[in-house]
Amino acid sequence: MKHETRSPFDTSRTRTLYRARQWSKWLSPGLSVKRWLLISLAGLITISMGLAIWTKLTPVYYILEFIKVVLLNLTTWIPNYISGPVVILTGLGLMLWGQIRTMGSIQDALDPDGDGELVDALIDRSRLLRGPKIVAIGGGTGLSTLLRGLKVYSSNITAIVTVADDGGSSGRLRREIGGIPPGDIRNCIAALADEEKLITELFQYRFEAGEGLSGHSFGNLFLTAMTAVTGDIERSIAACSKVLAVRGQVLPATLEDVTLWADLKDGRRIEGESNITEARGQIVRVGCRPANPPALPRVLTAIAEADAIVIGPGSLYTSIIPNLLVPEIAQAIDLSSALKVYVCNIMTEPGETDGYSVADHVRAIDCATGDRALFDTVIVQRKAPSSKALIRYAQRESHPVDIDRDALAALGRTVVAAPIMSEDRLTGAVRHNSKRLGRLIVRWYDHERNARLERRDPPAR
Repeated sequence: MKHETRSPFDTSRTRTLYRARQWSKWLSPGLSVKRWLLISLAGLITISMGLAIWTKLTPVYYILEFIKVVLLNLTTWIPNYISGPVVILTGLGLMLWGQIRTMGSIQDALDPDGDGELVDALIDRSRLLRGPKIVAIGGGTGLSTLLRGLKVYSSNITAIVTVADDGGSSGRLRREIGGIPPGDIRNCIAALADEEKLITELFQYRFEAGEGLSGHSFGNLFLTAMTAVTGDIERSIAACSKVLAVRGQVLPATLEDVTLWADLKDGRRIEGESNITEARGQIVRVGCRPANPPALPRVLTAIAEADAIVIGPGSLYTSIIPNLLVPEIAQAIDLSSALKVYVCNIMTEPGETDGYSVADHVRAIDCATGDRALFDTVIVQRKAPSSKALIRYAQRESHPVDIDRDALAALGRTVVAAPIMSEDRLTGAVRHNSKRLGRLIVRWYDHERNARLERRDPPAR
């Protein structure tokens, strides 16, 4: 077998081309570097002028005479139309090289173990800061899945999280210590963190031993402790977000201690978010106690300033609708001029949305918000899961959510069907794909925004 070897010349040329590409990135728009280069040059010229004035121009005269002799000899051998541009380019190259080496030293000081380039980090940061202002509303794993996909395109993300969770570690902390449950907030912070994989593993770690610790996740305890230190949950979330370099912000829908209830078709009223699904009845109506809890002011500000509002995916009655039971949130969404979309679940949930179609999901949200049509677009999974996945879910009495396009059209909703699903080949588990979902929402936003601009200012014929 013949192995191909690369010569030192090829390696050197590749390295030179790479460095040249990296240098050119410093001239990319939006980095605010070119202006500072020009200001640095102006400062150098100003210093030279000051020195000339201070020394009464005596050294400057001899320097200029020396330069004059050098330039005359240079142009004798090399024409000025060649030597001039060469000298200018050499000067520019030296300036750019000096600036890049300075930035490299700064990067080594800030991130000595980093493998990336500072210019790439600055370009990514500039791109994310220019991203659309997106408000994502929901809870559970659905919201964190969505956030993982969106944070690639924008750092102007606000996650509005339900506070009705009363099960597991969150429920225990809520009963024993009080305050709002930290579970969904924890998941969203981890999803938006720069070091997402490590932070998610850390926050999801559950203690298996220890009196009182068993069953608790580290993230829940961390947020609870931070709340005690900072004085309230809002400050604790902000502090955690800063420490973990979170892209965007995570906000609870309300600071009230909310208990969710549901009226079932058989006449029962079930209280507690974790008990509603376990009751395995047909849900007729949901509400919360206390009724009409006030919204967090920053939530209303984020909705008012949003370019796009995304509702879902997530459990319909226990993750999505609880946010909309805060009347100020539903009203703010209704009044917002942002583009609004609902991401529907792929499969029905036993004890919550048995037999529901996409239109049934939409009707439930409309009903919970006083028949307001909060969104006009619905994103659905285009293709059904594999037969293996269907069999697996059927054993749990779960089935694909039917896309009834005629009923959705009658409700005034536009359907966007796309392949946004991931399926585990071994287990057949079906989930929304973060990357596909995030990319689809950003593309949908760009398309709808451009369509609005064209309707507002149609091209001249």
